[in-house]
Amino acid sequence: GYLAFIGYFCLEAGVALCISKSMTTFSDWKYLFDLHSLLLATPGLLSALVLTIISRKATSDAVLPIAMVLIPTVFYVVLFVCGVTLEDAREVGWVGKEAPPVPVQDLFHLVDFGLVHWGLISKCVGTWVGMVFVVSFASCLDIAAVSMDMGEALDTNKEMVTVGTSNFMSGCLFGFTGSYIFSQTIFTYRTGCHSRYIGIFIMAAYLCVCASTINVLQIAPLFFLGATLIFIGYDLLWEWLIDIRSKIFLSEYFILLTTFVAIQIIGMDFGILFGVVVALVEHVASTTHRESTLERVTKRSRSVYPTDDWNILQSYGYNMDDPKIVTLEVKGPVFFGSSQKLLQDITDEIGLSISEDEMKQIAFASPHPSTPHSSLRVRPLRSSKRSSQGFQRKIHPQYLVLDMTQMTNLDASAASSCFLQLAKMCEKRGIFLCAAGVIPRVEWMLRSHHVAYSFEEEIEMKNSMFSGGLNSAKTVEGKLMLFLTIFEALEFSERLLIRRVSLSKFPGDPNLRSPHSNLTPVKEGTHHQLTYIFLNVLRGELDEDERVIVDKDVSGYYEELKLQAGEFVFRKNTYPDAFFVVTRGSVA
Repeated sequence: GYLAFIGYFCLEAGVALCISKSMTTFSDWKYLFDLHSLLLATPGLLSALVLTIISRKATSDAVLPIAMVLIPTVFYVVLFVCGVTLEDAREVGWVGKEAPPVPVQDLFHLVDFGLVHWGLISKCVGTWVGMVFVVSFASCLDIAAVSMDMGEALDTNKEMVTVGTSNFMSGCLFGFTGSYIFSQTIFTYRTGCHSRYIGIFIMAAYLCVCASTINVLQIAPLFFLGATLIFIGYDLLWEWLIDIRSKIFLSEYFILLTTFVAIQIIGMDFGILFGVVVALVEHVASTTHRESTLERVTKRSRSVYPTDDWNILQSYGYNMDDPKIVTLEVKGPVFFGSSQKLLQDITDEIGLSISEDEMKQIAFASPHPSTPHSSLRVRPLRSSKRSSQGFQRKIHPQYLVLDMTQMTNLDASAASSCFLQLAKMCEKRGIFLCAAGVIPRVEWMLRSHHVAYSFEEEIEMKNSMFSGGLNSAKTVEGKLMLFLTIFEALEFSERLLIRRVSLSKFPGDPNLRSPHSNLTPVKEGTHHQLTYIFLNVLRGELDEDERVIVDKDVSGYYEELKLQAGEFVFRKNTYPDAFFVVTRGSVA
């Protein structure tokens, strides 16, 4: 809402510059009902619209600067062709009025310590302290806005030091308190100029303007100067009132609109405070009292595999010492306050080492990038070899499945600072990461913020992973792959692992080695598919008495049928005297 207000402020200031009238309240828009004022404002509004379209559609960085040079050039050409002098244009209001030049030394005459009422300093302390907090808070918002617009992380502490130093220097030279010139920063970024020299050039230009006796407003078309502000206003209003709607929930959009309107009515300071209160109320109302928790569980799919594939899963996938497939349950709401703790818990659970660079990237992606001491801890790289104490260190799995069935809520900041960062970390280490059982609200949040693949990308990715050979897991590019149920996700991971082991030309691959397995592979002839189903899948649904019977002998409880294509398994509306388990083939 604050950023949308900045856009509205730039729009209002640009129109005011076009018509040479002060506009500070919403009622001042009545000036445009005057035909002359509307005529003066129209070129600025249209020029800004052209600049906005160019900035969003143009592929070359040179297009926008060229357009900005052409606009005033066309104005002067039209004056020349129509035989209109600059004085005539000034009389109508197209350029600024003439004013007597002010020498630079006259600025120092404005400072007179004799006019200061020193006895009132004690009464100004409260205002000074308040301004420190107001400017600090506004600067944090400006830094966050610039960072989001650039798509790059900024060090908030470093940027705040810059603001503080600038304000100190401004105060020593009797200047005004300020923060980032948000419109200038975004405008410069929109032009495609990302060099630090632009700042030096702007400082030099300001010094020249200050020292010069020529008033720029007397020669430059006012609608062009206003169009540069209106251009920023258009861009911010579209981004934070229209485009943002598809990226946040309806309740969050209501907070945005409430803050935007509140700033218009009760002022910036109290409007922002009111928006914060509304956001807190909405957050409490939409979040349960339970915190997010993480639990490692032992689960496997309900698929039935041939003996060789079964042995692969026993030896590699679900080995007790070094499982290659790990399932973690995420429960409760996940929001910005708990996202980094959850990420830390996940990395601890699977033995994932975080480097210094990754910790900085995660800290910058969090809602508190300025915090120097992140809750994330850097652990030394783990080794698969035994340590000097003789115990085995944890090795990260090759397939990580997140069961989000009981995850009740997820906000945008947590999606980026936790799950997107986890996906990037897993992608770097060749770990296939997927999630299952997400509710529609969470699924929408993950897909809209590009944490998970879109539907089309997901289908294409799933198909390509089975045709990609041994390194198929590397095709995942730092995003989550979503599945409807946990069993689908586990079956997909199991089939990838089976394919990887089966196609591996190097059985001694350390990533798949299980030297400490205490599980004996099932030998051919001692394992029956239906027997396995009864003992491992259906046994969990039986009571104690039934389990005793099943554990003794289950051969009398099933019959194996082999049907040919076209034969009926059962017919509709017939009496159900049995249930069927398909171990091979499919039912049409």
